Amino acid sequence: MNVQSIADLGPERRRALFERDAGIEAVRGDVRGIVERVREEGDVAVREFCREFDDVDVGNLEITDAAERAHGKIDAETREAIETAAENIREFHERQLPEDWREEFDEGRELGRRFRPIERIGVYVPGGAAAYPSSALMGVIPAKVAGVETVCVATPPAEEINPVTLAAIHAAGADEVYSVGGAQAIGALAYGTESVTRVRKVVGPGNKWVTAAKAEIRDDCEIDFLAGPSEILVIADGTASSEFVAADLLAQAEHDENASVVAVVTDEEVAKAVVREVDERAAERDREGTIRGALDNDASGVFAARSMSEAISFAEAYAAEHLSIQADEDEAILSRIDSAGSVFLGSHTPVAAGDYASGTNHVLPTNGLAKVTGGLSVEQFLRASTVQRLSPEGLDSLSDTIDTLARAEGLEGHAESVAVRVSERAETEEERDRHRE
Repeated sequence: MNVQSIADLGPERRRALFERDAGIEAVRGDVRGIVERVREEGDVAVREFCREFDDVDVGNLEITDAAERAHGKIDAETREAIETAAENIREFHERQLPEDWREEFDEGRELGRRFRPIERIGVYVPGGAAAYPSSALMGVIPAKVAGVETVCVATPPAEEINPVTLAAIHAAGADEVYSVGGAQAIGALAYGTESVTRVRKVVGPGNKWVTAAKAEIRDDCEIDFLAGPSEILVIADGTASSEFVAADLLAQAEHDENASVVAVVTDEEVAKAVVREVDERAAERDREGTIRGALDNDASGVFAARSMSEAISFAEAYAAEHLSIQADEDEAILSRIDSAGSVFLGSHTPVAAGDYASGTNHVLPTNGLAKVTGGLSVEQFLRASTVQRLSPEGLDSLSDTIDTLARAEGLEGHAESVAVRVSERAETEEERDRHRE
């Protein structure tokens, strides 16, 4: 990894940075076949894919009891850490709960909005090369805060599934737990099998296979968004600690070879120091191979910016999942950026804090989707209905407007549905007037 100047980036490099897909399109065809087989063959296909991809012969797909047992068996320190993180996450998400409301806007026109939870939700909790108990907390807790009746979790099988992951799934409040991962898990949740009852919406992060599967099912089952491999972009100036910047880049790089890690630095000496720190510290990590793969990703790099304005423009175009601002005027920089999944301000706010325990959600949009959506939240698990009531006088006040617009659209029936009510009321009023006379 070398320092590159933003000004010197060619068209191909810019496309790799700003139009990244983390390899998702390359696996769409294979994923489509997996999902279709699960849809058609149910448990038989799921078990076959577990043997093929995870090298595990799965017995019972449902392991809800195993999650409960794991919570009681893990050490007290780990259990306390899970409970502390869970409480912080729950507290943050409770602040997001919207309230039903109904108001009279003017005489005879009462309007409102009401919120109801989706009945069944599927949460994907990654596994495989690493364990992600934190993803269980991030996916299940907002759903339970929203009032979802049944939250189902799917997590990859193993000879022994990580007990901390299972314990976190239980602590978060999951109602059903299934031992199935990858694209086959997404298919099972979306369409159901003999063992897995289908859900109405699937949420949660995953690798390119999981993300591609979510793209496949979204015509038949709602999803949150396509949350692919991890991303970080750090904006730094001459006051930044190269050690801190490098540590944050390495932390996200260890997730996945397809992770995208970027630093944009306005001070060239700091940029060079970040590169040295990254290279030296990567060699000390157990997951060095994964880290090196992420660092070599075409959507990764350390870039020198000629000004903070250039750095901000780059960050806005990149629309990173995680945006860390380690610069003197961090609040002023933040005010100029609209597109980021989650923002971490200051030198003592590592992305890992949000990954685990600060309370914000770490299920966030990747691949530039932060330009159009935010991270997982309570609202993702709610349905909103509008409510209205018109008095006779309220309908009268709108009748001319409705009639004009309906007839302009050639929808006579719409106009008549109003006219019949208005005329009936007028006739009733005339009848009353005659009786008074």
